[in-house]
Order: sequence, then structure tokens, then C-alpha cells
Amino acid sequence: MPPKRGPTLFDAQRANTLQNQAPLATRMRPRTIDEYLGQEQIIGEGRLLRRAIAHDQLFSLIFWGPPGSGKTTLAQIIAATTQAHFEPLSAVSAGVADLRRVVQEAKDRLGMFQQRTVLFIDEIHRFNKGQQDAVLPFVEDGTIILIGATTENPSFEVNGALLSRARVFPLEALSDEVLGHLVDRALGDEERGLGKLKALLAADARGYLVNMANGDARVAINALEAAALAKPPAIGTTRLITLDDIRDALQSRATRYDKHGELHYDAISALHKSVRDSDPDGALYWLGRMLDGGEDPLYIARRLVRMAVEDIGLADPHALPQTMAAQQAVHFLGQPEGDLALAQVAVYLCQAPKSNAVYTAYAAVLKDVAETRNEPVPLHLRNAPTHLMKNLGYGQGYAYAHDLPEGRSDQEHLPPNLTGRIYYEPTRRGFEAQISERLAWRERKREASKVPPKKHREEEELE
Repeated sequence: MPPKRGPTLFDAQRANTLQNQAPLATRMRPRTIDEYLGQEQIIGEGRLLRRAIAHDQLFSLIFWGPPGSGKTTLAQIIAATTQAHFEPLSAVSAGVADLRRVVQEAKDRLGMFQQRTVLFIDEIHRFNKGQQDAVLPFVEDGTIILIGATTENPSFEVNGALLSRARVFPLEALSDEVLGHLVDRALGDEERGLGKLKALLAADARGYLVNMANGDARVAINALEAAALAKPPAIGTTRLITLDDIRDALQSRATRYDKHGELHYDAISALHKSVRDSDPDGALYWLGRMLDGGEDPLYIARRLVRMAVEDIGLADPHALPQTMAAQQAVHFLGQPEGDLALAQVAVYLCQAPKSNAVYTAYAAVLKDVAETRNEPVPLHLRNAPTHLMKNLGYGQGYAYAHDLPEGRSDQEHLPPNLTGRIYYEPTRRGFEAQISERLAWRERKREASKVPPKKHREEEELE
């Protein structure tokens, strides 16, 4: 396939028309590395990527960051600075056929003009394994320089083989300071921005715009354009953009939450750790972030149940019923009324005494079940419903607890190879302090019979 024809007069006119009619955020894209603001951690002076661009040493890479953080812009700057051909594809609409076409054109371009091709794949996480594999050989042999952009953690969404051939650069949400500079630049630029409109942005409106954009440059710039274009000149030719104008243009905060993405897991982790650390303010905040972002309230309810049994357990036996009641309230009331039940139980779990004694005990049990010989149930613990079973010794020697003076028995209930093993060791917090006192008789019995309790297997291995 021959390389693409050169641009014609019609191509130039079309590009010029699109540039003039494009949204302000597109028109104001930085064109050089010096115009690019933010992301100093990857393109600041002396950083690897900055040096690679300056010395024309391209390599395949993946930009991972939130929307509006400059991933596409930086890819375009890299291609332009190094005079490489820039070929953009969107993983939402492109397929293997598109990749093959780009690869063939890249081969022709490299052979005829010695020009490299930067293949930019936006939202690369949306490519399936087969699509990612299709581009792999040509990344490896250098036919194309791949620049992928993703809002999702590439560790989970990009093939390991492709990851090993590309460097991952995490981008951060833009700071308020950077967003403020971008807003000011768009207001004053007469060539590409709003300079010819003579728009002025009130100080409180500027602060509100920067705050509500939530680190997303595209949201901030496009909201500014909408407010400016909708505002008629007030005094002479000047347009004063007020706080109400910005509120009307934004409508609501640009929410950074994806209930199917990494932030879903990060936020529930933050909620869980806030509960574990007994911080009701942190728990309420992350609960609110998740619900505001559209998280399924029943998912949160299930995780609160998990927190009750994992981190509180028998230190407060009421924690589990409280979380189940909250789940029922959410199911019965729906939203937004049910959200308050989740908030209430989150605070309850935070104030409750904490214990993971049952959690660690059960984990130790599963370890022994998996790693030790599964001995038969001791004869004295077996039922004997038939004469044959009685003759074989089933149930022989069993001590019925209700017939004993204290209503409890110290007979062994574990298989012979685990005799004396202790799994559950209650803390001295909350109700478990009472449990600890109630179970102290076990130690007294063992001491009297001189049978030392066995430690967990991992403790034995350390010794």
C-alpha cells in the first residue's frame, strides 16, 4: 500500500475550519513542550521523558492518568517535536483492520521517507487481548512507536507482553494553580482563545471554576467558553463573567469516579481503612464520594458487612446485626433515604472496639486444613445411631457438657495430629474481654493436665 498522499488545498482549508470551530479546549492545546503546563514529575527539566524528546530518542510508552490531565496533548507534542508522523486511533471504534492499515503505512513511510510513525491509541484499555496482540510485533521491531493513553490502571487492563515493551508514565490531575494558568491563557489569547471577546472573569468565578473542574483542564476551558459565549457585552465590548455564569455553565462538579475502574477499588479501600482505624470523618467522606459517583449502595452495604466480621468481630457482637439492618434499609428504602442508613452504620463501625481475632483464627484453620493430614473425626465425637457403630467405639468416652458441674467439657475436639492447637485468641477489647475471661478455664485445664497449647504453624516455622 502506498503512503498517504500529501495534504491538498482542501485538506488545509478543512483543517483550518475545524481548528476555528473546535471547542476552546482543543484550540488551546499546547503546541510545544514549553507551553505544556503540569506533570513536572515526568517532563520537568532533567527528567527521562524530557531528555528523550529533546534528543529525539523515541520509545513506546503509555500515559496513565485521569481525564483532562494532558495525555493526548503530550502525545501530539512528542510527535511534532521529533517530526514523527502522528496517527491517532480510538480504541472505542478502531479494530484490527485499522491497526493493520496503520502498520502497513508506517512501513511504507519508514522505507520511502525514513519517517517514524507515532501510533497514538486513546483509551487503549478498551482494546481486547487480540487487538493488543496485533500491534505487539510492530512495537517490538520498531515499525511504530506506540503511545497509549488510559484512565485505567495498565497493570490490569494492558497485556503483560505489551507492558514489558512500553514504559508507563503516570499523569496526575492538574493542580488548581496549573488550571488557573490555563484559564488565564485562554482568556487572553486572541489567536486561539477568547481574547477577541474581551472577556473578564470575576475572581470568585475563577476560583469556583478551578475548584469545580476537579483537575480536568478540558472541563475548565470548555465551561469557560460556554459562559463567555452566552454572556452579552455589558460595558462597551467587555463581557464580565460572573460566578452565576460559571455555575450555569458547569451545572455540577466534574466527578472523578468510575464504579468499574480503579477508583472504585481505591475508594472502598479508603472506606475500609477509615473504619478499621476508627475514623468516622474519613469513613463518611469516602462513603459520600462513592455514592455521589454512582456506586451501587448494596455493594457498599456488602462491604460494610465484611468490615463488621473482619475488623470488629466479637469485640462488638452487635456490629454484624447493625450492618445487616443497614442492608435491609437500603433495599427497602432505596436512594437517597437508604444512604443515611449506610452513613449511620459506617459511624457505628468506626466507634466499635476492633478485633480481627475470629478472622485470623479462621485463616489459621484453613491453613491447617490445607497443609496437614486430614485425620478422621475422633471416635468419641462421632454419633452412634446403629449397634454396629456403637460396637466400633463411636461415641465412646464422650462427656456430655450438660451433665458436668460447670456445664462444659475440656475433652479434645481436634484430630490427634492437632491436639492442643489454639486458633481463637480473643483480645481484651470490647465484648471479647468477657469472652477471654470465659475461655480462661481452657488454659487452667491445660495447665492442670500439663498439655501445653500448640502454636500456629507459621509461628513454629519461624522458630
